[in-house]
Amino acid sequence: MRKYKLIGLTGQSGAGKSTVARIFADSGLTVISADEIVAALYSKKTPCVKTIAAQFGDDVLNDDGTPNRRLLAQRAFASKQTTELLNSIVHPFVTAELFARLRGEHGVVVYDAPQLFESGADVICDMIIGVTADEGIRLERIMQRDGLCAGDARKRINAQLDEKFFRRSCDTIIQNNGDINGLRAAAEALAHSLTEEVS
Repeated sequence: MRKYKLIGLTGQSGAGKSTVARIFADSGLTVISADEIVAALYSKKTPCVKTIAAQFGDDVLNDDGTPNRRLLAQRAFASKQTTELLNSIVHPFVTAELFARLRGEHGVVVYDAPQLFESGADVICDMIIGVTADEGIRLERIMQRDGLCAGDARKRINAQLDEKFFRRSCDTIIQNNGDINGLRAAAEALAHSLTEEVS
């Protein structure tokens, strides 16, 4: 019987999910990042990377055999079909590593995963927190954060699940249309309540 409570943390690109994850970690919660797992998978020519190259072309790899993430993102976010193709390759590797990292954990563990639902990992979570923001705000944040033009940023948004899905599928929603202080207050209060539940 597992000794931890697994909280799924997810949300739309540009909504502020990664900031919430950092606040949770600062509040003493254990956070496992799906993005960090992917970075480790992409750091060398793993079976995951070889499969990506076979589907998206060898030219998506850098000279050292690692993926060119900008070029791969351009191809993967070109349509929902290509996004789903990349997900179908990467998600099984990420989920396997998640289970490996969960061994021996106890208390509250937060799984920070932008594609929690797409990967099927939502079914193993005891609770799911979604971070959302209005589309115009997210578009602006993505352009600034990733150096994308409006068209490419919108492609990324359109390839993802919409806000209605998150509101329907998550147990708790953090709406992040304001400033960092408001987001921090909401996230810290939620972290406190999660810790209280298992203490």
